[in-house]
Amino acid sequence: MSVGTQPDPSQVSVPGLEALTTVGSPKSQRIPALDFTKGTLVLLMVLYHWINYFIDPQWKYLFYLRFVTPSFIFISGFMVSHVYLSKYGAADPRLWKRLMTRGLKLMTVFLVLNIVRIAVGAFVGHGVALQNLISLQNLSAVFVSGDYPVAGVKLVSFGILVPISYLLMLLGALMFPYRLNLHTFHITFAVLLTFIAILALAGIQNYILEFVAVGMLGVLTGFLPIRVIDGFGRHPYWLAFAYLLYLIGITMWGVPFLFQIVAVLLNLGVIYLVGASGSRSGIVRTEIIVIGKYSLFAYISQIAILQILSPMLHHTNLGFAVFPISFLAAFTLTILSVELLDCTRIRFGSVDRLYKAVFA
Repeated sequence: MSVGTQPDPSQVSVPGLEALTTVGSPKSQRIPALDFTKGTLVLLMVLYHWINYFIDPQWKYLFYLRFVTPSFIFISGFMVSHVYLSKYGAADPRLWKRLMTRGLKLMTVFLVLNIVRIAVGAFVGHGVALQNLISLQNLSAVFVSGDYPVAGVKLVSFGILVPISYLLMLLGALMFPYRLNLHTFHITFAVLLTFIAILALAGIQNYILEFVAVGMLGVLTGFLPIRVIDGFGRHPYWLAFAYLLYLIGITMWGVPFLFQIVAVLLNLGVIYLVGASGSRSGIVRTEIIVIGKYSLFAYISQIAILQILSPMLHHTNLGFAVFPISFLAAFTLTILSVELLDCTRIRFGSVDRLYKAVFA
């Protein structure tokens, strides 16, 4: 089955994927290589955010990691078509309600986390003041363009939640026309690309629009059977050659939007290939898979950890040692936070119910 041909949306069925949407269910049958991919992205994002907090958000080599954020959004779209549609079918009203509810939850989590961040910043005497955030220009930057650095300080944190929220709510709304036209997602992707191109001609870059488009590409990719995706692993030399060309390209021209799409597809392909071909019982692989099951929580956790570590370690006299110490601390604490959550969910039903209420 190609990306361009989908089955009847009300009849989509992929055996063994139905339980993917609930982490920790005793009956869940997940795709380990996909969880490995998400877990690897989480750990790469620790590096990405650590560079922002401890080196320089404008560091000239940071663009080599620019694929990490859109990759999460791509996977969010992939999960909708590859998992949710398989579980419910487009005609099932539970699907659009689930997508809308999850999108609204993520937006609520984004708002609550940033309100807490602003409150804590005001209490300790640093951070972005609320009155500086609530302006038409800044609100537009946060919720419309996604371009919100001001004097080197980001107005908000956890920004990836905004385009994922938009994507999920958009997909929920598109389930209605999708019942009548199987090319609804293709048309929407083409419309998004058209708007991005028009804005580019006008010299405007809208990050949120680009992220939503990458998520829509993830939806289209999700219609591929998993055996087709696994088949790319049978051509590692071609994949390596393409990756070499990609590295040369971004080194010479940076990461414009089209390169960003290539970056997402190639890097996810490489990571997924490693996850699919690795030892099934390796300790490292098993740990990465656990992190992948809690990728959203791990994303939130690592930013909170880095925001605590940054002022704490920057006011010490560690010198150059602050770099390895801060990175190892962020890396280790992120893993420990996931392990703690996983253990407490098993032991305490209240923690499990709270986790599902927020993240499921």
